Amino acid sequence: MKINEYRLADDRFLTINFKNKQMKINMIKNISGLFLFGLLLLGSGCKKFLDEKDPSNLTPESFYTIPEHAEAAVASVYADARFVGDGAGIFASNWQLLEAVTGTSTTETAQNSDLNNLYGLIYDGNTGHVVNWWNGVYKVISQANLVLDKVPAITPMDEAQKKRVLGQAYFLRAWAYFYAVRLWGDVPIITKPQTALSEDFFPPRASKEEVYKLIIADLTAAEAAGLPWMDKTGRVSLAAVKSEMAIVYLAMAGQPLNKGASHYKLAADKANEVITYANSNPTIINLFPTYGEVHQESLKNEKEHIFMLQYNALVAGNPMDNMYPNFKPVTFNGASGTGSTVPTSQFYKSYETGDLRAKDREGYFYTSYFTNGDGALFQLGAPYIFKHFNVTANGTSGVKGSRNNNLNLPMIRFAEVLLTYAEAQNELGAPKTEAYNAFKRIRDRAQLVTPAIGTYNQSTFREAVWRERWHELCYEQITWFDMVRLRKVYNETTNGFDNFVGHINKSSNQPLQEKHLLFPIPRAELQNNPKLTPQNPGYPN
Repeated sequence: MKINEYRLADDRFLTINFKNKQMKINMIKNISGLFLFGLLLLGSGCKKFLDEKDPSNLTPESFYTIPEHAEAAVASVYADARFVGDGAGIFASNWQLLEAVTGTSTTETAQNSDLNNLYGLIYDGNTGHVVNWWNGVYKVISQANLVLDKVPAITPMDEAQKKRVLGQAYFLRAWAYFYAVRLWGDVPIITKPQTALSEDFFPPRASKEEVYKLIIADLTAAEAAGLPWMDKTGRVSLAAVKSEMAIVYLAMAGQPLNKGASHYKLAADKANEVITYANSNPTIINLFPTYGEVHQESLKNEKEHIFMLQYNALVAGNPMDNMYPNFKPVTFNGASGTGSTVPTSQFYKSYETGDLRAKDREGYFYTSYFTNGDGALFQLGAPYIFKHFNVTANGTSGVKGSRNNNLNLPMIRFAEVLLTYAEAQNELGAPKTEAYNAFKRIRDRAQLVTPAIGTYNQSTFREAVWRERWHELCYEQITWFDMVRLRKVYNETTNGFDNFVGHINKSSNQPLQEKHLLFPIPRAELQNNPKLTPQNPGYPN
């Protein structure tokens, strides 16, 4: 045996001579470790050895053969959904794409140029967060497509189990496409597994209408999949499907599709299904009595938390560390936070007097904490976001933290369902008692006095609900999409709402422009796939 070539830098292959017969072995790129192999058979036995197939080398064809493979495959889709919390360079995370542009947060460090460009509203198709979101949503879609394509043929497999697995994949694909269509508008629709040989390997962009049609079809299939109303394991539940449908219909009712009354009714009806179940089963779905329970590690995947991205420090710890104050010792790590997402003082001060959500360490903010998590109380000098702060991991007065941040990331809370119902029902006419009650439940928990229903008309109730959405759902990657579908932005100074175009973000003192209603297609995608052109309006190709 003679090794003739060993070229990894460019061509990534080696060529070996076996008694004047050549074998070229392709090497896998980006190998993270050094793999050793031995050639056990030489001479006449070499060909047989090379022709044998390794039974442990799994492929899409050999993998999807037993029920355990189906469960593992859908688990991988959930894992890929955690791209939302992945890093985006120094002091930055992907989720900040949907916070920096809202104007409700700012940065104390300004160390990440891509994040700075988001805050300054000068991002483009090269901005890392934009690229990461495109790659992230389409990876979820790709993995879900594999499940939906391969799992139906697994035999034997309990049909009810198979249906549930497929239902989860349908939901996750719809969840990903819902982000895609709101971020970029017209986007490629891919519903089958792809290889480089696929005819549609370079797919064109489909219209927003077509994308939403697929989203609703997928959610309808998930709704019929026999999922439990709630699932404490963190898997998709029937409540999650119905809630997502209500949120999707609400988006379709607004801009850019502007479906109006028909879809406000669909949103109200679907949200009401969840509310009706919750009212009959208050121990299963409900608002938590306190705001501390919203970010209590032991209460993951239950009651108010209808759908969450799952985190465990052994695999992936909670990704919201960039909300910690910049180098102030609020955790067991001491003075180590980045402060790259902190509230603007204007937004923090916009809460009503007495609103419990703005109370130090009782609501969604904190202005003081315990040194190194469990020491003496000290003042922070500014408000910070408490909504994602894990007291169990970081510690509290006289109690050391576990140092394992296993807090999940909320995607859908029951609070959002209540406000979705209140808004959608009001758009069908003057506010009814049921819509008022849903709205009032949010304010009751905040210990606020709510004016009587008779004091509202459709217009004043509309803006009252919008304000609650801004103050209740802040820093959950929801506000930006409200801004886009409403074409309105909360003005912290006037307590009213500005038109989207022309509104000045308090975080940067920069105005929102028409182009900001969509994000740019990543430049590398445009270069790789000319069918994605033209670029979204206002951005360079």
